[in-house]
Amino acid sequence: MSHNNQNKVAVINDFSGFGRCSITVQLPILSAMGMQCCPLPTAIFSNHSGFPSFVWSDYTDHMSAYMAEWKKLDLRFNAISSGFLGSHRQIELVERFFDLFQSPDTVAVVDPVMGDYGKLYQTYSPQMVEGLKTLVRRADILTPNLTEACLLTERRYDPNVSERELGRMCEELCQSGEKKIVISGLYHGDNLDNYVFEAGKCPKFVTEPRVGSNRSGTGDVFCAVITGCAVNGVDFAESVARASSFVARSIVRSEELGIPTTDGIAFEELLGTLIP
Repeated sequence: MSHNNQNKVAVINDFSGFGRCSITVQLPILSAMGMQCCPLPTAIFSNHSGFPSFVWSDYTDHMSAYMAEWKKLDLRFNAISSGFLGSHRQIELVERFFDLFQSPDTVAVVDPVMGDYGKLYQTYSPQMVEGLKTLVRRADILTPNLTEACLLTERRYDPNVSERELGRMCEELCQSGEKKIVISGLYHGDNLDNYVFEAGKCPKFVTEPRVGSNRSGTGDVFCAVITGCAVNGVDFAESVARASSFVARSIVRSEELGIPTTDGIAFEELLGTLIP
């Protein structure tokens, strides 16, 4: 019997037991969109690092053996999605995963999680930034925020970046091959814009009204919806619109329920809207 009779997505990310981020949100979203989510954890957290305290275990030493068992099973994936990585060694392991499991029919989605608001995360080093530059060459779809796009293209962060400069950044990121890119989280007054770039098409902005507070895990939710849409054959710009709308509606519901910002977005009641 084959293990490959249903669409599957490999998700390489950390696992947080509480706080709605990473694998914890990506697994139910992809399941609702009609595919099997197969997680490869990079670390396991009791709750994410945005809380005052947490306990965690690094999974790096187990990742190679984990991947080897999947290879024995001859698992084949319609998409591979990578998110937050905790070390340069993990970046190398993700590249190894692509070597083992990426086929011409596999959509590679890389969320190059490195920083926000113009600042590199404390866990990231210049060596890791260079490693991510190598990893993104393997991607078919890239989902950086503005900070990450600037880091990948060695530009100074400018929150008021022009549309022309956004296009130049995307063109640079496509030098290793045609990619679909969304630069997310561009604040323009009361709106939140996402710049959508796709080879052979006119770039465009997908806009949602800015609602609620900044919350943990929104990028993971955003990336999961885009990944699921890619597997389901949805047009890229439409997938960004669906992801943006889903995040915005989930934030509104979180505010209605009085959910603390550390606890992420209450997307569970809206999962039914993602069912194909």
